[in-house]
Amino acid sequence: MAAAGLPTQGLPAPARRPARELLLEAAARLFYANGVAATGIDTITAEAGVAKKSLYNNFSSKAELVAAYLEARHEEWLGLYRRRLETAKTPRDQALAVFDAYLDHANFAYRHGFRGCGLLNAAAELPAGDPGRDAVRRHKEEVQGLLAAHVAGLLPGREELAPATAAHLAFLLEGAMARAGLEGDDGPLKEARSIAGHLLDAL
Repeated sequence: MAAAGLPTQGLPAPARRPARELLLEAAARLFYANGVAATGIDTITAEAGVAKKSLYNNFSSKAELVAAYLEARHEEWLGLYRRRLETAKTPRDQALAVFDAYLDHANFAYRHGFRGCGLLNAAAELPAGDPGRDAVRRHKEEVQGLLAAHVAGLLPGREELAPATAAHLAFLLEGAMARAGLEGDDGPLKEARSIAGHLLDAL
């Protein structure tokens, strides 16, 4: 960027970002705010500022774009979790890092406010047997698996109890996420994190 008052003539124009990246970001905003079914291809390309041809050069169909959106949301959450995990030194803190990552997700600056878990919102619109629903299920299973691994660290010699405890925590977390989406704030998630801490302390 040129300093104030200095001419910009002759400076190279900023490189345009790849159309796939622009389309995914636009789809993420619109799918979360308005829903998958209510968001058409024309709306996505207009939001992304690209031609409709660019969408079909990068995605064979809207279904493929939805699948890419779901995968991107999963990776986005994993990034939040990994950052939280960097400062979590004990198995208890590591289990609670999962709750903290959901809190971080709830506190993004969404265009029309927080509406709950973007993956579950999308899955609710997809028909039974749709590959997108399977992708969301795998994400939720991975989250529960992370909880089980951390809980096992709190149960030396009793690791076989970890899966059941992790399921309890996962259901607590999902219920809190649904309630937080309805209320539009992170209060239920904070309460769920506190409950989870008490449950972990009682192991």
